[in-house]
Amino acid sequence: MIDLHMHTLLSDGVLIPSELVRRARVKGYRALAITDHVDAGNVETLVPQLVELCERLNLHAGVVVVPGVEVTHVPLPDLEAVVASARAAGAHLIVVHGETLVEPVAPGTNRRALELDIDVLAHPGLITREEAALAARRGIALEISSRRGHSLSNGHVAQMAALTGAKLILNTDAHAPEDLLTLPEAKRVAQGAGLKGGQIDRLYAESARLVERVSGRRVSGKNRRVSGKKA
Repeated sequence: MIDLHMHTLLSDGVLIPSELVRRARVKGYRALAITDHVDAGNVETLVPQLVELCERLNLHAGVVVVPGVEVTHVPLPDLEAVVASARAAGAHLIVVHGETLVEPVAPGTNRRALELDIDVLAHPGLITREEAALAARRGIALEISSRRGHSLSNGHVAQMAALTGAKLILNTDAHAPEDLLTLPEAKRVAQGAGLKGGQIDRLYAESARLVERVSGRRVSGKNRRVSGKKA
């Protein structure tokens, strides 16, 4: 299992980073990203803290841990500056909180986020075909989510990705231990989104490639072993 959208008590999760990583490792995870919520008020302080924590965890945790952020509910005029600040502060992976059906995200967030230097658009709700095509052109992954509420539009997101060639990954948006998934459970979420066979396998492959690109650490898709070596 690879999961690139997770939260700790550094934002609104319930676990400290070390416990989240340990619980994920025992659950069968091979790579994960800690992507606590940021906006203009905390991005410059939280990101360096996460980077240092992840460097320590990568020494002994037995799982690749990527320091990231989820840029969340940021007003559109400020979105570019927050994304740039997160990158400058050392975030390896930048996720933007998309226009989920269950939260009052500002209209236009999907489109603006896809124009910026981000890696993942999380739970993008009723993303348009034009927006999905933009994601495909820019190499930004769209998220299939296992989180309650956010998952309501999974089928639509999968359909838009199929029509445009946009990359898909599957994440939990975990905030608590019970949110973690085994790989078979993740596959069932993908099936629920209408994905089949090779499409499901590609979710893992895309996540593995993204981990390698942003962290320089390999995750084998065949035997799901972490090499821990620089690419």
